[in-house]
Amino acid sequence: MKGATSFGGGGKDDSSAAVSTKNNKPKYSRFTQQELSACKPILTPGWVISSFIVIGVVFIPIGLASLFASEHLVEIVERYDIDCIPPAYRNNSLHYIQASETNKTCTRTFNVPKHMKSPVFIYYELDNYYQNHRRYVKSRSDTQLRGKASESATETCEPEAVTSNGQPIVPCGLVAWSLFNDTYRFSVKNEVLDVSKKNIAWKSDQENKFGSDVYPKNFQSGSLIGGGKLNSSIPLSEQVDLIVWMRTAALPTFRKPYGKIERDLPANTTITVIIQNNYNTYSFGGKKKLVLSTTSCLGGKDNFLGSAYLFVGGLCLFLAVCFMLVYVLRPRPIGDPSYLSWNRNPGGYVN
Repeated sequence: MKGATSFGGGGKDDSSAAVSTKNNKPKYSRFTQQELSACKPILTPGWVISSFIVIGVVFIPIGLASLFASEHLVEIVERYDIDCIPPAYRNNSLHYIQASETNKTCTRTFNVPKHMKSPVFIYYELDNYYQNHRRYVKSRSDTQLRGKASESATETCEPEAVTSNGQPIVPCGLVAWSLFNDTYRFSVKNEVLDVSKKNIAWKSDQENKFGSDVYPKNFQSGSLIGGGKLNSSIPLSEQVDLIVWMRTAALPTFRKPYGKIERDLPANTTITVIIQNNYNTYSFGGKKKLVLSTTSCLGGKDNFLGSAYLFVGGLCLFLAVCFMLVYVLRPRPIGDPSYLSWNRNPGGYVN
């Protein structure tokens, strides 16, 4: 028919108009389909009771050995922050510690209660000192400490980042600025005891966190001095007192190593300590203590580890006895379906 138009001829195939969908189905494997073999132990009464007995039998001897090792260690703790204040400044301790003209030298004596075998470790202990405060912990630059090329990286060190004329402070930040600076000098019968600083800092810190080409620069040069000063001719990797201090403590009461005496101290020996009481803990009610201690393979004197082992071991034995009595006095078959809730109440009603 003239003028007619055909709509059927020359049309595209319907299959080309179909929208293809992406197949996200993963390739089959036993891992993706969670078909791997697994161990699913059945906690029978025998297994539970045996496990508690084994834990108790293992933990109790470990706890006794830990307590035995701790009891044979010798520890001397001497608090000196109050007694080292002259009587004239007892009511104004803050003025005493901040004034430059006051004499900070203090002499203390104490006796060794038991024989202390070498090495005798020396610690200083601070109380009520929150090194874990967020602003305090963040006020440092680990990048600056690693290499000389990054000595200007002080963005995270406020308020001890740069000097008044814009020069970078090395090391910067509040942690380094508040470096502990009390000093101790030990003697026995007028014979000076050498204090070794060897290996008091972590070797990994000295090698990886503090560069051998980084030297103190503009440190403690402001009007407000926070703590100890550093020798500008010694690289930070060898400033062990700084490295020890920069490893911040997690709790407000902490000890840090000061050094060690590499000789035996017989029992009843009188030790004289000349203390330079420089560090300010009086403004926030902190305490300062001097600690001398021997160590064992488990560390210093501490009864917590042994007590914890004894507690857990005793608790496991107690539970094992309780489960054994229950199993003997009121036994029941394993896997008995009559104890299921829907079998105990077939109607689904709660009694």
